[in-house]
Amino acid sequence: MAIDVETKDCTALGDGELSEMADICADGPAGFDVGLLSKQREEWVLVTQARENGKLCGFAFCTLERIGGTPCVLIGLGSVRRTSKRDQALKAIIGDELRRAWLAFPDEDVLVGTRIIDAAGFAAFKGLEDIVPRPGHKATGEERAWGRRLAKRFGAEGRIDDRTFVLAGDGSPGGVLDYEALKPEAVEPAVAALFDALDRDRCDSLVAFGWAMAEDLAARNPDR
Repeated sequence: MAIDVETKDCTALGDGELSEMADICADGPAGFDVGLLSKQREEWVLVTQARENGKLCGFAFCTLERIGGTPCVLIGLGSVRRTSKRDQALKAIIGDELRRAWLAFPDEDVLVGTRIIDAAGFAAFKGLEDIVPRPGHKATGEERAWGRRLAKRFGAEGRIDDRTFVLAGDGSPGGVLDYEALKPEAVEPAVAALFDALDRDRCDSLVAFGWAMAEDLAARNPDR
């Protein structure tokens, strides 16, 4: 069965859909509940939902905006149901958000940024360029500045280590992209090591971003 994906305004998100989202989050470690999800409806512009045979299998709140003139896709709180099709669900969610980015920012490179708590979350950046942080890479001054900008946009100004990109939590669940690999053993140890410094009790996360190049966005949408 194919996965259907839809992105719509958060204002059109009903209480029943929030309950469906909470059911998905119950499977993961991020600690999302209906109350936190309700706040996301007010804080974000768009929400992308992936369904298989009508059943919700993943979602992510997001917005398309410019930061300092740079086009961005910012992904807030999201979660993917722990099934054998989790990879397809995440790919569908990110794909639809990138499609909207291409429509909103034609012929421009777009930064994609989010917060993750598991190395598997880097799957959201598959196909992107210059992903930060990454093993063996010393962030440039501009990349560190982007880490600070994103932390500020996520409401956590001054709480990021702009060398490790670890964002210090405040003890409460935050708006991270909650995703776990179907086969955790396949995750590269060097990538997993980026998360060693996270204080799970404090609800730390890792700010991560990458670039969707204009030509790649156009290639994803050849029929436009």
